[in-house]
Amino acid sequence: MAGKFEGKTVVVTGGTGALGGAVIAQLIAEGATCVVPTGRATAPKDFPFAGENKVKLATNVDLADATSVDAFYAAIPDLWASIHAAGTFAMSPVGEDNAKAFAELMQANAATAFLCSHAAARVMIAAKTAGRIVNVTARPALDPRKGAGMSAYAASKAAVAGLTVALAEELKDDGVLVNAVAPSTLDTPTNRKAMPKADFAKWVSLDAAARAILDLASPRNTAMSGALVPIYGRA
Repeated sequence: MAGKFEGKTVVVTGGTGALGGAVIAQLIAEGATCVVPTGRATAPKDFPFAGENKVKLATNVDLADATSVDAFYAAIPDLWASIHAAGTFAMSPVGEDNAKAFAELMQANAATAFLCSHAAARVMIAAKTAGRIVNVTARPALDPRKGAGMSAYAASKAAVAGLTVALAEELKDDGVLVNAVAPSTLDTPTNRKAMPKADFAKWVSLDAAARAILDLASPRNTAMSGALVPIYGRA
């Protein structure tokens, strides 16, 4: 039985990370071909999909540089969906944060989502594929009270949320659906190491987050656009 992404080409930014890797695993199981941009000159040694013929790694792609991003997407004329899991996290309590830290988070989270969303949309409109764009925002963007001690991060992810809703409205006549997921704490090895005393069972599993992303990127999603989907687990 063919998967729901059979024959579809999907970009996954942040595909060398924990969430991006979970998304790729589910996409290729559903028949997709994944294109994964990385800023590195060579594939990471620990990239789990090395040798997988359904995963194509594009090296030397700077997701914060418009020229680099545009060139990357222009080479994928059959693009169906673009999933933006690239980003970073940093705590920045008042008195410790500064303009440099704020700018770095805005670039890593908001600018990359902006540039990739716009470049992907141009390709989809030109090809008339009526594709899908899925961004990754975060719980503090939707509930800023959860962003205490991380105001710069919350602001950067709020920008992603605003971008998602605005683009969904702008692209509705082109048939391109734009949505975002907003996870709370993801159950990753990095987070377990950083918070060893937390109740991991309350966190969001990578598989659950990936499934929500695939639902939004799927051809079976024919109506939902402009949604910011909370994925909070039991936190």
